[in-house]
Amino acid sequence: MKKVFFFSLLLLTGIAANAQSEKYVKSMEKLIQAMDTTWNTDRLVELSNSFERIADAEKTQWLPYYYAALARVNAGYALGKNNAAEQTDPYANKAEELINKADALEANNSEIYVVKKLINTLKLIGDVMGRYMTAGAASAEALAKAKSLNPENPRVYLQEGIDKMNTPPQFGGSVEEGKKILEKSLEKFKAFKPASSIHPQWGESVAQRFLSR
Repeated sequence: MKKVFFFSLLLLTGIAANAQSEKYVKSMEKLIQAMDTTWNTDRLVELSNSFERIADAEKTQWLPYYYAALARVNAGYALGKNNAAEQTDPYANKAEELINKADALEANNSEIYVVKKLINTLKLIGDVMGRYMTAGAASAEALAKAKSLNPENPRVYLQEGIDKMNTPPQFGGSVEEGKKILEKSLEKFKAFKPASSIHPQWGESVAQRFLSR
């Protein structure tokens, strides 16, 4: 009788855990899809907050913190060009707080370092002259780390190509070299297989958009 009871208890526990896992995945898929279809600062902040609530509830999952950080830093970029640090820093600082939580749960992950790169670039944009040696260096270091952790990550080459295209020639930039790197990123995207439906797979359309210019 005891064996039957414990077996039933284990079965019910497994069913409950599976239901919770399915609910988590479905919630994440819905938010990721919404994030892929907007470039509005306020909406991206809302999505970041939703991802953060999931992360705080799940406690052990790094992906919700990752997407919360990505949505928040993208909200900063969505403000547009020529914004001073006082406008962009709140987005960068909050994104940094969130990505550090993801990093604490999933150390040495290439995708996390791509977001760290984006955060430091946003900080740099807020004050290029004053932060070139700090945020600029941190951005380059994060991208190099992302590449070393996974040389097949297409988002690494996406960011590298965009940087090369947007950097003035006197500082090492080159539209032609940037184009070649973005073409390489598209090759990597074709071969890339995400670990699940909620693992990072964004960026291919961005590379295509930059190349079309």
